[in-house]
Amino acid sequence: MEGNRQTLMADFVVDASVVCGWVLPDENSPVVVAAFEKLQTANAIAPDILWHEVRNVLMMARRRKRIDFAAVREGIGLLRQLNIVTRPSPDDDVILDLAERHKLTAYDAAYFALAVEMKLPLATLDRQLIDAAAQDGVPLLA
Repeated sequence: MEGNRQTLMADFVVDASVVCGWVLPDENSPVVVAAFEKLQTANAIAPDILWHEVRNVLMMARRRKRIDFAAVREGIGLLRQLNIVTRPSPDDDVILDLAERHKLTAYDAAYFALAVEMKLPLATLDRQLIDAAAQDGVPLLA
């Protein structure tokens, strides 16, 4: 459902580390499970870079022989059916400021900025994002 671009109410922000955990067989964690369970009755939101990151992570897993190419395609297909809304990334200045202040990549800062802007919990496995959330009082999905 890349038609996930329509405006829907979202209940949490999800990043690529969690989304990929839903299809990579060796990437299971309590956060991955909790986010997937919440997604059964709620909507997630992410910046529009999500699908680029997901494709990249899955292709890198393919190159490392963790999954085959058919699994990459199947995984993307399954993920596209989930209740994940994407939207343009928040303001450049906000992203850059967060990236600078928390030593985040611009990609990670985009997820963080969205959680801050929308006042939503963030579902991530990324240690730097978890630390940034703790510093700024952004709730994490657990």
